[in-house]
Amino acid sequence: MKLVKDTDDKGLDTKQVSDKEAEDAFRTILSWMGEDPSREGLLETPKRVVKAFKEYFKGYKEDPNKILDKTFGDVEGYDDMVVQKKYFSAKSL
Repeated sequence: MKLVKDTDDKGLDTKQVSDKEAEDAFRTILSWMGEDPSREGLLETPKRVVKAFKEYFKGYKEDPNKILDKTFGDVEGYDDMVVQKKYFSAKSL
């Protein structure tokens, strides 16, 4: 197993992929699966998948220090772990 010591983006040749290129790739995958990406039920699927993946992986573009730097001023004297939960309603989905 190779250990990665330098996690900076220095020297990495990363090409930015456009949404259209990603959608085209998902159309290719649909075809590979034996589906017809032009059929009515699948026309918007590549766009939905790209949107979902952007949401799933958005943390890669966020600064963890900024997220973890939150303070909880209303818990003075409280020494247990604080857990922040995000609740979704059916309307928000």
